[in-house]
Amino acid sequence: MISVCLLVSAVAWSFVHSYEMPQIIRLAFMMIFRDFLAVGALIATCLWFISNKLLLQPPTAYNVEESTRVEWAYAFDVHTNAFFPLYLSLYLAQLFLAPVITKDNWVCLWVGNSLYLASLAQYTYITYLGFNALPFLVRSELLLFPLLPLFVGYLISLLGFNVSKHVLAAYFS
Repeated sequence: MISVCLLVSAVAWSFVHSYEMPQIIRLAFMMIFRDFLAVGALIATCLWFISNKLLLQPPTAYNVEESTRVEWAYAFDVHTNAFFPLYLSLYLAQLFLAPVITKDNWVCLWVGNSLYLASLAQYTYITYLGFNALPFLVRSELLLFPLLPLFVGYLISLLGFNVSKHVLAAYFS
């Protein structure tokens, strides 16, 4: 489902940039395999490792360690659930806002950077909710820690670094 959405998004971005068929295929490949699957596998692996090493309840007589471990597939499923709102913001909404958020004025910088802040904060929070739902994990609020550097980076970026402009330039150049 998400792969189809990313394929549609790749075609839409390709239409905007007047790409030819090889470029469309390359963009779709990057969106599906790099952005969603590879980055998702990396994030899921990190969260799987962190949750099994740092967030598990200490073993007691009532829980057996093997039955209370987070499976990697669950971590990837949490990533998948968190990715879809990010997809809606950064792959679709940004498509329509691109003419505005790439302009060189502070309001456009604020709109573009706020879009990235909202998307990444939402991804982080949905990821936290996915792991917080597991009753055998403790201290899952530690998964909200990335919000702090994210917000600090956002505030610093408002001094003149247009995240949207740089990401789009790197993605489509």
